[in-house]
Amino acid sequence: MSSQDLFKLLLSGLLLFGTFFIVIGAFGLVKLDDFFRRLHAPTKASTLGVGCILAVSVSYHLVLGEDPQPRELLITVFLFITAPVSAHLMAKAALSLMLDKRPLPPATDPNQEQCTLPPPASHAEKKDRC
Repeated sequence: MSSQDLFKLLLSGLLLFGTFFIVIGAFGLVKLDDFFRRLHAPTKASTLGVGCILAVSVSYHLVLGEDPQPRELLITVFLFITAPVSAHLMAKAALSLMLDKRPLPPATDPNQEQCTLPPPASHAEKKDRC
């Protein structure tokens, strides 16, 4: 068995590893019930899976003696920049929409009552403010 065959076998294992995480991310997106759980599964698992597949692609082209394609490197950069940022923005938007369902913060002083959040404004109250 040559070193090139061993490297191809190693790349095949990494490809299967990445595919496993993509399938787990897709399964989590379909099966999980809460928005935040659905957001967590594809952003974490699929980012790792696609990152592994892109690493395999770049490594395979390097071993064959070809130059790695710039689009593969750009996909990798944009994936690792945009996935966490978009997940963070979606989570912040969901938190602002779910103000009435948020848990109350704990009281700092044991003798003090737990602080309460103001009730969410109705549509008519928001219209009056403008």
